[in-house]
Amino acid sequence: MSRRSGILEFAVLGLLRESPMHGYELRKRLNTSLGIFRAFSYGTLYPCLKTLVANGWLIEEPGSAPEDALAASLAGRRAKIVYRLTAAGKEHFEELLSHTGPDAWEDEHFAARFAFFGQTEREVRMRVLEGRRSRLEERLEKMRASLARTRERLDDYTLELQRHGMESVEREVRWLNELIESERAGRDQRRSGPGSPAEQEDTSGEADGLPRHRDAASSGGTPPGHPGPPDPSADTAK
Repeated sequence: MSRRSGILEFAVLGLLRESPMHGYELRKRLNTSLGIFRAFSYGTLYPCLKTLVANGWLIEEPGSAPEDALAASLAGRRAKIVYRLTAAGKEHFEELLSHTGPDAWEDEHFAARFAFFGQTEREVRMRVLEGRRSRLEERLEKMRASLARTRERLDDYTLELQRHGMESVEREVRWLNELIESERAGRDQRRSGPGSPAEQEDTSGEADGLPRHRDAASSGGTPPGHPGPPDPSADTAK
C-alpha cells in the first residue's frame, strides 16, 4: 500500500465512523474537511472503498429511501450505495488513531491525523504534536545551514523564496508550541485534584486541548479560521 492510499483509507474510515455516507458525500467531505484531498478523483476513491469492503471494514448498503431507488431504476441509473463502518472497521480505525510513529509526523499524514484529533486520546495527540515539532525543528536547522552556505551565490528572488520557506516552517513550529502548551494545561487541570470538573472528562475527544482563542471544528476538523496545519515549503536547498 502506498503512503497516499494509506492516508486516504484512514480518512475514509474516520469520516464513516461519524455516519454512513455514499460516495458523493464522502468525496465532498474529503474535499472540504481535508484539503490534502482536493485534487483526488472518483477513480481514486472507489478502488479505496472496494478495498475497505474486501477487508471487512466497510459494508455496502442500498440507499435508505425506496423512492430514490425506484426513481434511479426508472431513469436507467444505478441506485446510490451507502457505505457503513463495521465493528471490525471501527476497531481498525481506533488502532490507526493510536499510532504515533514517524509516519504520523509527515506533512500529508499529519494533516489527516490532526483533522481527527477530536477522536484521538490526549496522550496520543501530545506524542504526535511533539513528534511533528521535532521533525520541523530538524528541517528548519537544515534550511538555515543550507541558506548560510549558499546565500552569496543566490539571486534576490531565490533568496527570498528560501526565506519564505523558512518563515512557513517557523510559523508552524510556533503553532505547534501553542497547541502543545494547551494540551499540557488541559492535562494538568485534569490532575489538579479530586472532584474538579476536568477530572470527570474522558481522555479522548476533548476540545479543551485547543488554544482558548480557537474553537474546535465539529467532527474532529481543524479550528475555524485555520486552514489546517501550515503547509511548510520543502527544503529546496539541499
